[in-house]
Amino acid sequence: MSNRERVTVAGVGMTRFGKYSERGVRSLAEEAVGDALKDAGIVPKDVEAVFFSNAISGLITGQEMIRGQVALRNTGVLGVPLFNVENACASASSAFHLAWMAIQSGLYDVTLAVGAEKMTHPDKALTFRAIGTAVDLEQLRELKARMESGDKKPEIEGGEKKSFFMDIYAASTREYMKVSGATAETFADIAVKSHAFGALNPKAQFHERVTREQVLAAREVSAPLTVLMCSPIGDGAAAAVLMSEKYARGLGIASPVEVRASVIFSGRDRAADEATALERVAKRAYEIAGVGPSDIDVLEVHDAAAPAELIACEELGICAKGEGPEFLARGAMDLGGAHVVNPSGGLLSKGHPIGATGIAQIVEVVDQLRGRCGARQVEGARVGLTENGGGFLGRDAAAMSVHIFST
Repeated sequence: MSNRERVTVAGVGMTRFGKYSERGVRSLAEEAVGDALKDAGIVPKDVEAVFFSNAISGLITGQEMIRGQVALRNTGVLGVPLFNVENACASASSAFHLAWMAIQSGLYDVTLAVGAEKMTHPDKALTFRAIGTAVDLEQLRELKARMESGDKKPEIEGGEKKSFFMDIYAASTREYMKVSGATAETFADIAVKSHAFGALNPKAQFHERVTREQVLAAREVSAPLTVLMCSPIGDGAAAAVLMSEKYARGLGIASPVEVRASVIFSGRDRAADEATALERVAKRAYEIAGVGPSDIDVLEVHDAAAPAELIACEELGICAKGEGPEFLARGAMDLGGAHVVNPSGGLLSKGHPIGATGIAQIVEVVDQLRGRCGARQVEGARVGLTENGGGFLGRDAAAMSVHIFST
């Protein structure tokens, strides 16, 4: 690694996440790219390569093959190599990884990573069917059989009100409850924390605070998960400008954030006692970055459902296995705690336009390390981490990424 280029994030930008009936992927991407270029202090012609992430436009709008070229055709960045990236909910973090790798190799000095997604559609069932393709469809019958448990048969086919992914999360949640002592109240408290942070984030989809009682009383999606414990459907875009450290220094970029590690692994068919994709990725990322879990000041993790936040913290080594509920209860994940988790509001409150999520997490961590987060600022933050997974492959995530940043 010592002979390779050091990579920095020179600028970031994102839209507010939400439901935009009158806006498409192009409009959202243009806003995020414009903000990121402005933040980096460069113009479109300075960009040498582009990596564009989108997950479900082909199924929602019919746009396939050249999604990035279509979305970015009015931004001024076309004419250079552009790569379309799709990797389920880890699409944007995958695009970022490729943009980082292109600079680290020494091939480019300036790259642009963009993630944009339009999930809202008049036919909600279409959106849920699109999300539901992030599994091995040939093995769906096996998945249905494995998921059947308890008194309520999981709605594997999805429907107008949910994706069957929440049945998968609910099943793993019930397993986690048995080994950790977590309760529905524990997961409600995660949602309360996330919405409190979202209320402080202008870019979040939801700005309303909620109480534990409201979370528990909300519509049940898949026991024990209520709708307020699940990430919403939404639209949005996020972008990041990456530069070689040498190039950024030459431009006089103020406060660039170094990418200490960027690691992505695929999931695999694994036995129950084998390391998860996240455990494997985290181990490698810590080795590359030269830091450990105790060094992480702020984290953005993939909380598509509230329990996933605790499970991720345990698999990242932020707290010990089974200690997530106690870790949350003593405030270690909130402002003033040892490791602040999802200060953006997380996927639960900030939102989860799946092709944009991974870069949106990076936007938050970069802003935290630059001290630009106002009332939700993590005081003294110097090292940050993002964890972003996508799809399911048996009992593993199909794609898993961890990025580590520092000032």
